[in-house]
Amino acid sequence: MHQSGLHFGAVQFDGPGTDLPRTNSKLNAEYVDLHNNTGQAVQMRGYTVKTTAGALYTFPAFTLAAWKTVRLKNGQGSNTAATVFRKRDTFWFNNSSGSLTLTAPGGAKKDTCAWKANGRGYTTCH
Repeated sequence: MHQSGLHFGAVQFDGPGTDLPRTNSKLNAEYVDLHNNTGQAVQMRGYTVKTTAGALYTFPAFTLAAWKTVRLKNGQGSNTAATVFRKRDTFWFNNSSGSLTLTAPGGAKKDTCAWKANGRGYTTCH
């Protein structure tokens, strides 16, 4: 059964190929998908995505439409309805293991997702 509400979908924690030399393309190969499996749009302003290592992303004004997914990429780019960018120049996720927490503006934890190296660099969260 598919998870309901606002939640993590998948994490690409280790993009294809080598990390170095670091490029924007390689930084953007690290991403997490967030699903809104509700019938109502969610205003994401103030929601945070945080790694166990403390790397943090706080959503600006952004509306995630009902039944839609947004991909949060690590590097530079222009935000759209389907993709937002963390706008960092360092890697976000630990390639061997880690976890993410999605927290609402009031502090309520909405979801978590953990991973361990699996040879694919990718995991699903539900």
